[in-house]
Amino acid sequence: MLSIAVIGAGRIGHVHAKTIAAHPQAELALVCDPFEDAAEKLAATYGARSCKDAEEVFADPEIDAVIVGSPTPLHIPHLLAAAKAGKAVLCEKPIALDMKDVEAAQAELDAVKVPVMFGFNRRFDPSFAAARAAVEAGKIGDIEQLTIISRDPAAPPAEYIKVSGGIFRDMTIHDFDTARFFLGEIEEVYAAGQNLDPALKDTGDFDAAVVTLKAASGAVATIINNRHCSSGYDQRLEASGREGALFAENIRATTVRLSNGEVTDAQEPYLDFFLERYADAYRIELSAFIEAVEAGTTPPTGIGDAIAALRLAEAATESAHSGQPVRLS
Repeated sequence: MLSIAVIGAGRIGHVHAKTIAAHPQAELALVCDPFEDAAEKLAATYGARSCKDAEEVFADPEIDAVIVGSPTPLHIPHLLAAAKAGKAVLCEKPIALDMKDVEAAQAELDAVKVPVMFGFNRRFDPSFAAARAAVEAGKIGDIEQLTIISRDPAAPPAEYIKVSGGIFRDMTIHDFDTARFFLGEIEEVYAAGQNLDPALKDTGDFDAAVVTLKAASGAVATIINNRHCSSGYDQRLEASGREGALFAENIRATTVRLSNGEVTDAQEPYLDFFLERYADAYRIELSAFIEAVEAGTTPPTGIGDAIAALRLAEAATESAHSGQPVRLS
């Protein structure tokens, strides 16, 4: 039984706390947040302890592992502090808001010996994982084109967007990792940012984007993002190869279809919240983390993957503002 602390009692902290509490091999032991009331409330839901100072987490001998769900500027400091205390780490994305922060801590990151995993949960989604396994098994031959569609039901508050690091770091970063999961290393990024929502105009960020990635293999990925989708959480993937194609479709609450005098084959909207859509992915992600910690093996999504995704996010940001493709060294 792995004793786990969660740093951050916000939305993602609630996701991880719920996932840990339901897992047979994990125990939610401690919830930490500088907003003490939030930490106490979340901890009480699952019978855990709470604190408001992260140093208490790192110093607690009963904690085996830490899930870092704090604000992004604290990801590297909290990751390193937990690792130096000998605790395994599952850290949320992105690793930082700026590659300069990664470079400043690179030596310390390179020296980390405990298992460190990053929360690119979409690798663990059963549908996406099955598509990747089919690619590895040669079912469609070498991938030539990959299309990733990721549209949210509604945008987060403008106040959040202003400090999020931008759509490419906050939202598309999952899709960058998914592209690398299927295609390997990426050599060139071209991004077209869009401002479609007047309510988000003052955030200084794009609220939709289309990104093209050229992989070292010659394959090309297209990522389509939008912070709005009237039909729900639109999450699809298509991988096209020389010998076939794979499709991962949207998920609905049921498979019921309605046909009558007004509609044919009408279905329910897509699931409307990322936790519902990716509930299995979070569970499987946690299982992979626990397995790596207990076996002392390298987790499937590590620091290198987090850095590579952030590099793509920064390249996309540069491209969207310059209108030019960006080559990665």
